[in-house]
Amino acid sequence: MKAILVLLDGLGDRTYARLEHKTPLAAARTPNLDRIAAMGANGTYHALSPGYCLPSEMAHFLMFGYNLADFPGRGLLEAAGGKVPFADSDVLVLAHLCRIKIDTNKRAFLEHGRDDIPGDRDFLSRFYKQISAYDYKKINFRLHQTGRNDAILTLSGHVSADISDSDPVLEKSPVARVMPLARTKEPDRAEKTAAALNHYLAWCADRLTAPAPDPGVPTPAMNPNFLVTQRAGKRKPLTAFAEKWGFSPAMIASGSVYQGLAMELGFDFTRVRDSADPGKDLAERIQAAIDDPNHDFIHVHTKVPDQVSHRETPERKAEVISALDSGFSGLLNFLESKEKDILAVVTADHSTPSCSELIHSGETVPLTMAGGAIRKDPVYRFDEIAATAGSLGQLRGADLMHMILNSTDRAMLQGLCLGAHKRAYRSENYPAFTINKQKGSRQLS
Repeated sequence: MKAILVLLDGLGDRTYARLEHKTPLAAARTPNLDRIAAMGANGTYHALSPGYCLPSEMAHFLMFGYNLADFPGRGLLEAAGGKVPFADSDVLVLAHLCRIKIDTNKRAFLEHGRDDIPGDRDFLSRFYKQISAYDYKKINFRLHQTGRNDAILTLSGHVSADISDSDPVLEKSPVARVMPLARTKEPDRAEKTAAALNHYLAWCADRLTAPAPDPGVPTPAMNPNFLVTQRAGKRKPLTAFAEKWGFSPAMIASGSVYQGLAMELGFDFTRVRDSADPGKDLAERIQAAIDDPNHDFIHVHTKVPDQVSHRETPERKAEVISALDSGFSGLLNFLESKEKDILAVVTADHSTPSCSELIHSGETVPLTMAGGAIRKDPVYRFDEIAATAGSLGQLRGADLMHMILNSTDRAMLQGLCLGAHKRAYRSENYPAFTINKQKGSRQLS
């Protein structure tokens, strides 16, 4: 039986008076999602625990059943997905250009962040090149521009990923000094890494305050004059998803961070582009998953709800969700005709409030599972509030993968172990007992 996990990134939200005290999902028109919910079991989900505000990459990692302590960091995932060259011993850090303002106490405040710096990729590359390479006390810094105003900073040498961020994210906030993490297991290395990174950032400030590469730019007052960093990471040994859960996995998504996650966990990855028609995009991805003959676990992803939450209004988010609902018609039709051949799971990685200073929020998200060996409940709406009445209750972390194993009849009976490794799934890949007959007697081989 094939499992298809459709993830609507940032779908969850809060209720708003302007939407008659509904969430954007509840206010949206979602006949297909509602029908899928009515066919199956419903509940709520949080990849860690309610109240924790998770970034997408961390939520995905936890959703796939991995431990938070083993998370390799956003910087590592972006570097892997963006094909930035690095060694396993390197530390990878997200970085982007910004504009700061210095107050009378010499503190640097974030004046204009990543998205507010004007100019296309080629224009900003002139600034990135000014600060692309630096060495300090045997620590080597290399800056790789990966997007318009996105970069990966590679730290090589005796370095640690246990360092804090300099990017405060919110404008008008002070830029932070990079610090070694308090509970690091390598305090000396982390302290030296943090000190070296602070030295590099100060050097960047000196370099970027020089005359602009193109004196004819129309908005020199908005030119970047600083580099901020966040979410350091380093490669860690991870059990492949196929070995951990017994599925042959694939992922269909846009964005380098998801490609990096797929690479680190052993998913086959198909990178797609987002068009101006999110419903059509999602329909094509779901159909590709249905038609896939080589994988029995396919993760289908769309970033659109999260993006609109950050940039627009609750009303606009509701409109986009309505458009995405049209993309579920093919999955609904397949479920109605071949319900026992597929397990369809629809949920989100986290909530993204449309009106808040929070980047992401910690509320649970709706979850529906239809097809497979699912027992149906009375829920007939797919939204954050209706889902709370469902039979699944509230699932967290690896609960989702265990329910997927259970609902595809793959779960291993607890306490039973075939072979040297305890597994969550039933497998035929274990040593078989054999008997050799010699001269009328039996000997074990």
